[in-house]
Amino acid sequence: MFFGRSLVRIAAIVGVTAATTIAVGHAATVPAAPYVWRNVAVGAGGYAPNLVFSPVERGLAYLRTDMGGAYRWDDAARRWIALQDDNAVSSYMGIESVAADPVDADVVYLAAGMNAGQPAAILRSADRGRTWRVAPVPFAMGGNEAGRGLGERLAIDPNDPRRLFFGSRHDGLWRSDDAGAHWTKVSGFPAPGLGRPAPRTTHGGIAFVAIDPTSGKRGTPSRRLWAGLADPGAGALYRSEDGGATWAAAPAPALYAAKGVIDPRGVLWVGYSSGIGPSDAKTGAVWRYSAGGEARDVTPQAWRVSGAEGGFLGVAISRSTPGTVAVSTIDRYRAGDSLWISRDDGAHWDDVGARSRRDVSTTPFLLHEGKGADFGHWISGLAIDPFDPRHVAYTTGATVYATGALGRSGPVDWAPWSAGIEQTAIITLVSPTGGAPLISGFGDLAGFVHADLDRSPPPSFVDPYLSNTNTLDYAGRAPHIVVRSGSLYADRPRDATLGRSEDGGRHWTPVRVPPIGSPPERDDLIGEAPITVSADGATMVVATNQPQVTRDNGRHWEAVHGLPGRTRGVADKVDARRFYAVDVAGGRLLVSHDAARSFLPVAGRGLPADLTPAGRTGREAQSALVASPDRAGDLWLQAGRRLFHSRDGGQHFTPASGRLSVELYGLGRGALFAIGTQDGVRGIWRSIDEGRRWQRIDDDQHRWGGRYRVISGDPRRAGRVYVGTDGRGLFYGDPDPTFGR
Repeated sequence: MFFGRSLVRIAAIVGVTAATTIAVGHAATVPAAPYVWRNVAVGAGGYAPNLVFSPVERGLAYLRTDMGGAYRWDDAARRWIALQDDNAVSSYMGIESVAADPVDADVVYLAAGMNAGQPAAILRSADRGRTWRVAPVPFAMGGNEAGRGLGERLAIDPNDPRRLFFGSRHDGLWRSDDAGAHWTKVSGFPAPGLGRPAPRTTHGGIAFVAIDPTSGKRGTPSRRLWAGLADPGAGALYRSEDGGATWAAAPAPALYAAKGVIDPRGVLWVGYSSGIGPSDAKTGAVWRYSAGGEARDVTPQAWRVSGAEGGFLGVAISRSTPGTVAVSTIDRYRAGDSLWISRDDGAHWDDVGARSRRDVSTTPFLLHEGKGADFGHWISGLAIDPFDPRHVAYTTGATVYATGALGRSGPVDWAPWSAGIEQTAIITLVSPTGGAPLISGFGDLAGFVHADLDRSPPPSFVDPYLSNTNTLDYAGRAPHIVVRSGSLYADRPRDATLGRSEDGGRHWTPVRVPPIGSPPERDDLIGEAPITVSADGATMVVATNQPQVTRDNGRHWEAVHGLPGRTRGVADKVDARRFYAVDVAGGRLLVSHDAARSFLPVAGRGLPADLTPAGRTGREAQSALVASPDRAGDLWLQAGRRLFHSRDGGQHFTPASGRLSVELYGLGRGALFAIGTQDGVRGIWRSIDEGRRWQRIDDDQHRWGGRYRVISGDPRRAGRVYVGTDGRGLFYGDPDPTFGR
């Protein structure tokens, strides 16, 4: 039986006996089971809109991501440290801005908020992000909205570090005089904001605030402030000479002031863009503003000659070499994005991209589209180390690149600066009964075979290449056979959205369903149809509008009888002739005993009369019905927040969730795992008694914003669990071997 084999083994691993782990009585509380959590290594993987170096301590830097929280570079450990893993508020994982204190290296601030419809707050830390004080704010943020690659909206006065300014997207300019604890709106700012946006839209608002350190002295607030705007119908740049009480428009091109950085001399450098990014910047410009207000267009001439395509969202200055500035483009599709550096205040520019080389051997996934790694896309973060002008870094939509040797001539070697960063969205995963321990489906990166959980995997999800892998399945008795379904960016052509592998996911062949319907059309190309494979790998079922089955690897297809359109089949992992499905509209459980030629209702005694909650919608939804990997006819079904178990192929079900309100679940060796809530505590749970009682296996230091997407145990390793998140990558957890010693 699925659970019986490893019950004692798991109890021994966590250092408690079965008797003490499973208390007697239905309402008894089961002690927590400590787990050790580690990221499955990929290496970055998502969009990091910006990074900043501390201006007061060498080797200290911070990175903000759009849905995976913030990171700090630990120079001694030579890796990035995630700073918000203990955060349980989903919205706070979208970082709108980051500010390193210009006086105290221990102090750092985050402006956190995913979008206009979710909570927003200013987070302040006095210990480099190890702990945070949270100050909710009345203005909305957009850490994962369009425009997230604009400048740093949060600015600290270097002469009075308790005074902060924040340029909001929708509600104008705000100021705090108590280190971010309380905020008041700056009434004299001429752009009060456009108000809350319509659903699924946003505003650029105030794209950056820059404070001139030369306009004040220590202990006296700075007088000169700059603010850039990225809203239509407003001036692009404003300047204040009285600490923000009054403002005047500054000369600017007819573009958005996307990013502004001020150097130690009081010179402001501004990157302009026709769009707020990251995908709408048609053109741009670079301007220089002296402390006295003189404005000069210093846009690189080579950019103009190449077609003047793309905006400038990357701007960085060298604090140790005055007059040195770097800029980078975004959305320069024809010529390719690049980075320019000037060492003479913008009079001349060197195109660094043209002499750049990249070594991505530590993160080979960057080759995932079958091409060599290019300079990067969605480049919006750019920084020059204040203590070493040869150390330069920039962010892309997939990684962070850095070089330690940016010279005046010769090749420039870049490598991913991403150790410790895991910022991806996991859609699905499977842990097969043989082969690699884990196969994953990612958003934007397709997916991977993880033969070694601690090493970034090479790309293998090609032919077909699909940016998103929506479903995965493997043949229970032949686990080297794997199938997947996926979808591709809307603007790209595709000939297949389904694939089959005969070697555990390392190589693939497309699976194509012939045109069906009237008029005939390739319904599978929409990317909405899951694919399932039988226990022996011989049969594949595709949930098109008229579900189809093949028994010869896609050469011939026939309609499946009795299975409603778009209804996912679930293969028994032991019996190759059995498939199951939930007919939500009909309120029935269906079973096939003839290798998916036909489906008929099965009794399903013990299930709720209404099976609508079991009909998870959307192509990325996890299946509510799961077959056990080691016993024919052993099924688990989630209906709403309740879980049910059948040992006889769906004839009878018994409740299997106890007091746990289940959101997601998965099966492992001798254990059941779930995301859910019990006694008011939301977390990751494990049951070793078929769902009657549950132990919490995460803790308050491992919350990851509560952004869970998928969970599964490992059918071969007792206690092992995999958790896919929406922004903090993929985790694997094992019972803590030191517990109880």
